[in-house]
Amino acid sequence: MAEEFVNSKIHPGKVVVFIKPTCPYCRKTQELLSQFSFRQGALEFVDITATGNTDKIQDYLQQLTGARTVPRVFIGKECIGGCTDLTNMHQRGELLTRLKQIGALQ
Repeated sequence: MAEEFVNSKIHPGKVVVFIKPTCPYCRKTQELLSQFSFRQGALEFVDITATGNTDKIQDYLQQLTGARTVPRVFIGKECIGGCTDLTNMHQRGELLTRLKQIGALQ
């Protein structure tokens, strides 16, 4: 079930971030991504605590990405990592390029 849930969220032209609302790194990730003008439906924050399956989802994210922690940020079908990875990508000027490449921006 966790595998199906996670896989159903990840799409080529979309940014998906798996979060826990109490996590400060998740909030920082949300703040960073809110600076961009995404086309409707191209950005989704998935609260894994609302599923009742948090541990199983984190177990599957670890299988899929190598890390169990949140946030887990997917740009298209690729997991780029967590908050620090996203911040570094933004500081290097790569984030905007990637968002344009997948057609996520307005």
